[in-house]
Amino acid sequence: MDLPSRSQRLEVRVELKPGILDAEGESVEKSLGLLGIEGVRRVTTAHVYDLEFRDMTPTEAHRRAEAAVERLLANPVIHRVTIRPRPD
Repeated sequence: MDLPSRSQRLEVRVELKPGILDAEGESVEKSLGLLGIEGVRRVTTAHVYDLEFRDMTPTEAHRRAEAAVERLLANPVIHRVTIRPRPD
């Protein structure tokens, strides 16, 4: 059974699914070439959110992070999401 602790920190990574146009990534890739930085095969972008929850179990923190993803942080049609304990 999970016991509440002082805080639970989770990393939520939101990135585009394969096949979805990543205009920002393509722009950065082109700009790197124009700057003479060669050999970059591909650039993709992602948003990383660091969520810290107080006084709850890891299971409850994960459940609340999933709710944040569903309600605000991602669109399930175009995004894939990874939620994991935040690396220290």
